Amino acid sequence: MDVGDDIVREFLVESHENLDQLDREFVALEENPHQPERLAAVFRTIHTIKGTSGFLGLHKLESLTHVAENLLSKLRDGEIVLTPDITSALLAVVDAVRDMLGHIEQTGAEGSNAYESLADRLTALRDGALAEAAAPDDAPPGQDPKEAAAPPAPPAPVEDKAPPPPKAPAAEAGHVPASVDASPTPAPPPKTTAKPGPVSSAPVADSYVRVDVGLLDRLMNLVGELVLARNQVLRIGSTVEDQAFQSTSQRLNHITSELQESVMKTRMQPVRNVWDKLPRVVRDLSVQVGKQVRVEMVGRETEIDRAILEAIKDPLTHIVRNAVDHGLESPDDRAKAGKGRTGNLRLRAFHEGGQVNIEIADDGRGLNVDAIRQKAIDRGVMSAERAARASDRELIQLVFQPAFSTAQQVTQISGRGVGMDVVKTNIEKIGGTVDLTSTRGKGTTVKIKIPLTLAIVPALIVTSGDQRFAIPQVSLLELVRLKDENARSAIEDVHGAPVFRLRGNLLPLVFLDQALGLPPPDREEDHALNIVVLQADDWQFGLVVDEVRDTEEIVVKPLGSVLGDLEVFAGATIMGDGKVALILDVLGIAARAGAHEHNEAAGDARGELVDMSAGSSQGERQNLLLFSLGANRRMAVPLHLVARLEEFAPRHVEQVGDRQVVQYRDDILPLYDLGKVLGGPAASTEGPVHALVYTQDGHSIALTVSEIIDVVDTVVNLKPPLSKHGVLGAAVIDGQVTEMLDLHGVVAECNPDFATGRAA
Repeated sequence: MDVGDDIVREFLVESHENLDQLDREFVALEENPHQPERLAAVFRTIHTIKGTSGFLGLHKLESLTHVAENLLSKLRDGEIVLTPDITSALLAVVDAVRDMLGHIEQTGAEGSNAYESLADRLTALRDGALAEAAAPDDAPPGQDPKEAAAPPAPPAPVEDKAPPPPKAPAAEAGHVPASVDASPTPAPPPKTTAKPGPVSSAPVADSYVRVDVGLLDRLMNLVGELVLARNQVLRIGSTVEDQAFQSTSQRLNHITSELQESVMKTRMQPVRNVWDKLPRVVRDLSVQVGKQVRVEMVGRETEIDRAILEAIKDPLTHIVRNAVDHGLESPDDRAKAGKGRTGNLRLRAFHEGGQVNIEIADDGRGLNVDAIRQKAIDRGVMSAERAARASDRELIQLVFQPAFSTAQQVTQISGRGVGMDVVKTNIEKIGGTVDLTSTRGKGTTVKIKIPLTLAIVPALIVTSGDQRFAIPQVSLLELVRLKDENARSAIEDVHGAPVFRLRGNLLPLVFLDQALGLPPPDREEDHALNIVVLQADDWQFGLVVDEVRDTEEIVVKPLGSVLGDLEVFAGATIMGDGKVALILDVLGIAARAGAHEHNEAAGDARGELVDMSAGSSQGERQNLLLFSLGANRRMAVPLHLVARLEEFAPRHVEQVGDRQVVQYRDDILPLYDLGKVLGGPAASTEGPVHALVYTQDGHSIALTVSEIIDVVDTVVNLKPPLSKHGVLGAAVIDGQVTEMLDLHGVVAECNPDFATGRAA
């Protein structure tokens, strides 16, 4: 093994760091063994060392850590309790791994000691046997064999601090073709031969200097402060007729700009710095499991903040390993399924909407939804009835739960339920999201969205009263400005909530001054209305502000401890004039205003929706209006088909012949009781009359309903209709069975002239 290889050197560096951390963690666990999170972190660290050593062909190291992992698995699951004997054995594993790493660093090989006695001791402890009093014959060099078996001395107090997530080895930038064939050759695989690395007087772990991300953040903040000071100096220089001062200020401007650019470059790195090690991972793993895999990479030069790049290394490795081990079939199985014998693994990275999108897709067998459903029932995650009604998408998301695995057996590669929960946790820590889609027999795709940087973000500056606020552009969709009479009549009321009709869809509105508890500004009656359309998770709303300023690159500064718990602010920034502007948290604003409560309730019912009356395609997200007919019938209709929602007092309803009408906007609006049209009971005559107004070619009719319930933005799985008359189908929306109204069909039945375009 070539110790000069970047992957090997990174493995050695990070493994030594992990071993030092394990020393502290095991001693702390012995003092207080009931710490599930610490046990889980220790398990993941050993799991990472084992997995990487297997990829590098270090079979002795892989074998020993695998046995240790078996013991830790029982500790983590609570089947056995940590004892001094177990702690001693695990510390002996740490010493043994450290000894092997030393041999690898000096000679390129693991050494002759395989530590069989230590492995047997770990197995005995796992199975509940007492530790042998005799010391193992393979105690690490420099350690008395008797000391290796003796219980440890009382532990010294240690800081109770959870370890950071384990880090997988990373490769430096290198040339990898866009398509890498990682398929094994038909011949038994070649053996790894020891290859001494370069002689060095210092350990490889001491040859690297690691810079804390917090230090880089502080450096970036200081550069931001320098830029602000530079701007102030330049403004002063423009008013002073001093040639020496102006020359000095221009020199300061030049140096500051170069420093800012250099600091930015230290943080931004191409995604290939992580991707370049994956073809080797895939190649080694495919040989081990007897599969043929081709790796394709698109967008390798996409740049990301180094802190984010560091955070996604482990998630990407887990996803790729799962794809090769679980997702892709064997060559024979692929041939039987009519596929090529070589599986395809495609990685794609690109910028979109101020974020970095990473997709990992395979053309394998896809997830077995039935197996996931059964596993959810067996583990008590869902009842049998709930699981039977759950959509495929809802079941697929269960793979992100801790220790949720459908693997039939535990292997040295995977099958312990470790990985996907860590993937989700690590990505969400950096403000990202992860989604998974799968089609049985066709493959699985994991989609990751992460911010471009955590230090400097583009933002839109807005005002409310005399205060300025910054909105990250990653959440910004569009800007809407209405003037004069349009501003006065643009806001409608739906079930007590203000909305704005944007291109046929009702957009819920949140007033910034009200959400922040600010005093309302003095506005003229004909003031303009400024709406900032924002995306909160998978839902949209409009933020009404007084004024929209310019967009700027802002330096994000954390809030102090006094303001840290405020959910509506994500941080602060210093503007060019030296004043502070608070950065709005879009999700927090929505939550404070209650703008997305309905979205949470509808989350479990998301799937696919077909709106036949609107001609939309399968799987398209839509805004739906929910209403009721009587106490037991709940219905929905696409919002863009409804021109207005009206409420009439019963005294305004007049009878003309056999038809009810109401005077409406200098016209006569016919009313039709939707309950009677659909063959049910008529609406109650008590209280106000609620109506859905449908308009075509300047003519309108109104369908009266019992109650307007809510407006939701969702995607649902439309099932066959429960009743054929006037209904497109049924779905679970907001946790209840809801029928989808065939609005066009009902309107045509009420007034056939609408269907022929002769409405009068």
